[in-house]
Amino acid sequence: MSFQDINEFLIEQNKSMESLYKPVLFNHWMSATTGKKEWSEKHERALSEYFDNFSEQETFRKILSYKKENNLTPIQVRQLGDLYYKGIKNQLDKSEVAKTLELEKDISQIFNTYRPTLVGKEVTNNELLDILKNSNQNEQRKEAWLASKQVGKEIENNLLKLIHKRNRDAQALGFDNFYQMSLITQELDIDTVFNTFKQLKNLSDEPFRKIKGEIDEEWAEKMSIQIEELRPWHYVDPFFQEAPPVSGVDLDKFYEGKDLEKVVNRTFNAMGLNIEDILRRSDLYPRENKNPFGFCTDVDRKGDIRVLVNMDESVFWATALLHEFGHAAYFKYIDHDLPFILRFHSHSLTTEAIALFFGRMNKTLAWQMRFLDLTEEQLLGEIPAIEKMLQRQMLVSARWIITFVFFERELYENPEQDLNKLWWNIVKEIQFVNPPEDTSYPDWASKMHFSLAPVSYQDYLLGELTASQLQHFIENNISPDLFKPEVGNYLKENFFKYGASLHWNEKIKKATGEYLNPVHFIKQFF
Repeated sequence: MSFQDINEFLIEQNKSMESLYKPVLFNHWMSATTGKKEWSEKHERALSEYFDNFSEQETFRKILSYKKENNLTPIQVRQLGDLYYKGIKNQLDKSEVAKTLELEKDISQIFNTYRPTLVGKEVTNNELLDILKNSNQNEQRKEAWLASKQVGKEIENNLLKLIHKRNRDAQALGFDNFYQMSLITQELDIDTVFNTFKQLKNLSDEPFRKIKGEIDEEWAEKMSIQIEELRPWHYVDPFFQEAPPVSGVDLDKFYEGKDLEKVVNRTFNAMGLNIEDILRRSDLYPRENKNPFGFCTDVDRKGDIRVLVNMDESVFWATALLHEFGHAAYFKYIDHDLPFILRFHSHSLTTEAIALFFGRMNKTLAWQMRFLDLTEEQLLGEIPAIEKMLQRQMLVSARWIITFVFFERELYENPEQDLNKLWWNIVKEIQFVNPPEDTSYPDWASKMHFSLAPVSYQDYLLGELTASQLQHFIENNISPDLFKPEVGNYLKENFFKYGASLHWNEKIKKATGEYLNPVHFIKQFF
């Protein structure tokens, strides 16, 4: 098989993928910004056509054959690898795919429409969260927490059917189970991921024990109970994935009257990253029928990058804006001479790392003074609390993600075991949360990601670790002041431009001199 044959094949695949890709992203953007059903339907059709492109068996046979060639260039290897991972997941019979989609659709419908019952009355999830955040009545908190888990029981049977169906599909494609298939097709080595998380757990055990102890003391005092009486309903969300606020911190007041577009633009400009063109294309303010959340999209991988947020003058939306424009900067500075297939992130954790790197900035004294034009005197009383708030959130979130990931692996490797008991064993071991009296209920199933966003949660924590590793390298080798053009230039030349032409861990090593190492995250926050 000649070099020319492979090159012509890849040119053809790039053209085919490019022609199908833009309609998916453009129709999704129009659906999100207009709320019109016609755009949602167009998006679904375009997405179906896009995935159908990777199900063609003759094409997949060629990919398998070409991958065996010995004299491939690194760029050819990366393109064939991407096509293989997309293709292998789409080799199932369409009737089998339809059965899986039907189960997912049924579960999604329940999550979208189910209303929990509290003291005989239907309530919203937001009402339950409000009780967990604010109530000091023990029984009310317990009932609200139990109500938040009702949807888990409602979907339990279908979810277990879906777990088994996903496993059967993965086994039909030659994998041990769905979890293994999902990691392999994301270029995540299972041993690397779990060794990293185990190392992080061990490194963070003592810092977390200290912070969890402080949180427990505060809540025991608030609830007028002993620390050993604390249960899952004594935290601010149903899964203890969020740290409770530090008393007396009100960061929103610093954003009143601020033009966040200018603030974010100044931030990126200070680092030599031009985002003005992306700001002009973006949809930044709330209105009727618009998607209420936030995301960044690279519509054509040629520079048509857009951000959707729903800004107001708050720390929440300032963080979201910095986060999403971190994604945008990453996409903008990918080398446009790369083949279309490789004009993307090497793994979602790498673009997530950049988004998190920027999203953390507005919790720092340096950023607040420079870009919100605050003085040290204005911030003096807030600084210790701000630092503690970020430290708490990072550690509580990390331990929650480790809990989720460890359980999810077991869920697919041995779905016949007592999953409800396993869930609370892992929660107690990693999050140090005392289980409820009854652990026979499928509390874990009320977390939507197990059903509808499987084997993705690990990316958030891998992104956090990468962000800390990049920041450590920058501050020690490029500039202790992050807001310098040389920092942006370093990111462009050592991280952004390679797109998907490097494996994610090779990219981290190229940028920082070492593979992903959780030590930097621990050092940054603890």
